[in-house]
Amino acid sequence: AEVLVVESASVYGGTTAHSGGVAWIPGHHLQSSVGIEDSKEEGYQYLRSLIGDTVKEERLRAYADKADEMLQFMHKHSRVKYTPLPAYMDYYEQHQGSKHGGRSMCPGAFTLRQLGKEAAYLRRGPFKGLGMPFSMTVVESSSLMRMNLRSYLIGAKLMLRYWLDIPSRLKGTSDDRISCGEALIARLRKTLMDRDIPLWLDSPVVELIKQDNKVIGAVINKKGQTVSVKARKGVLLATGGFASNLEMREQYHPKPTSTEWTAASPDSNGDGIRLGQSVGAAVNFMSSAWWSPSYTMPNGQTISLIAGKAMPGSIMVNRIGKRFTNEAQPYEDVVKEQYLSEQRGEKAIPCYLIFDANYRSKYVIGHIKPTKLESDDHIPKDYFETGLLTKASSLPQLAEKLDIDAAQLVETVTQFNANAIKGIDPDFGRGETLHDRYYADAKVIPNPSLAPIDKGPFYAFKIEAGDLDTKGGIVCDEWARVCDNDGSVIEGLYGAGNTTAAVMGDTYPGAGATIGSAMTFAYIAAQYAIS
Repeated sequence: AEVLVVESASVYGGTTAHSGGVAWIPGHHLQSSVGIEDSKEEGYQYLRSLIGDTVKEERLRAYADKADEMLQFMHKHSRVKYTPLPAYMDYYEQHQGSKHGGRSMCPGAFTLRQLGKEAAYLRRGPFKGLGMPFSMTVVESSSLMRMNLRSYLIGAKLMLRYWLDIPSRLKGTSDDRISCGEALIARLRKTLMDRDIPLWLDSPVVELIKQDNKVIGAVINKKGQTVSVKARKGVLLATGGFASNLEMREQYHPKPTSTEWTAASPDSNGDGIRLGQSVGAAVNFMSSAWWSPSYTMPNGQTISLIAGKAMPGSIMVNRIGKRFTNEAQPYEDVVKEQYLSEQRGEKAIPCYLIFDANYRSKYVIGHIKPTKLESDDHIPKDYFETGLLTKASSLPQLAEKLDIDAAQLVETVTQFNANAIKGIDPDFGRGETLHDRYYADAKVIPNPSLAPIDKGPFYAFKIEAGDLDTKGGIVCDEWARVCDNDGSVIEGLYGAGNTTAAVMGDTYPGAGATIGSAMTFAYIAAQYAIS
């Protein structure tokens, strides 16, 4: 079959290029290589236990049954190469079928120069120009966060490799070794190049062509010229969500909402969803998103807060000075509880990550390195001037700067400290799960996610109710065929990724659930269309 890929933006990669590139694949063939036993049935059981009946059984089974088939196909026929992460656990260990690791998979690194001139059109990730000059894989990044001897050795190795890349250093270009979502997208782009599959940039689809209740093609605005393309086998909509479309967010999402808090691509504007609706597609989960706390840089760039929120010696408080969540739990749940706090009138959007000098000296916060590597004097002044980061010699002074009731903040921290010393969090159970402890400091006992906040100066980091993208979209069946409001299939039209109503429903089973399901249902759609 002939294939044409069209992209509305002037660069390729979408939100995936902004991500870690991790894919969640249950029951895959590589798990035994890292000593983990798993099966498709256990994957299905976990999904069903977590998601319940909000998603049809057939669709859940399709994901669990076909994910490894997709992975093997991609390993055999493309440049994509995933390796399992044996310590990266499913997010909800209490659910039947969960695994303590292995289902989340890392896309590894890739040499950018392999793309030749096409490298210039790759969408770059959020940390380009921030933090370290070199790129890091998920495993390398996780190791560096721990700030131990192994971290320094890995950092030294990466820095040495960076400087020994003489051609790139002489040209003054960024690191030629890319990783995470950038690497996954680069591998996919190289695969298109290997097979001479055309990719049209600056070419949004403006209309689906429908004949006799079947989609038979699309009208494309190819760099300003209208082109009608007939699709003999079908049209696959995989254009991302609507995170960057304020009108749709206002229509569907909880309030307050903003396009300024999302870490998604600026081109995630819901085009694919609206195209599907134009030919009668049903939609679902439109109020849901892949929620993640985020912070906005002074230049307007938004970054998801993955690193730092689970480390000991920190808490999140709303603007009445109270905790509202287990800060170390999965990021989706943190934002859901941030919204609940906001809806109770507790002024939780934005909220603040409160920490002390001990924390600041040891741990990464977002992209900001600890003081042992980067003192406060080296942090850009506009971080403080814009309120992204606030510093004070005492908690009452910090509260005053944040316009938070000082007595309440002190009471919150005092109560937290008394329990943290004992290694317990009776209010929210922080540090009790594998997930909580994974992102924490194993050197801290008895609870690696808890330590008192008691050494000045004290800091506050401003956090928004962010997301990685939206997860509501057009409804599809187990074959990735788009369905209308009656449940009937719209022939010739398929959907995958954040354009579709998530197979995960309003949940987040594990790291890489977004990309793993997108790749799986795109594979299912292609297999069905050519069969």
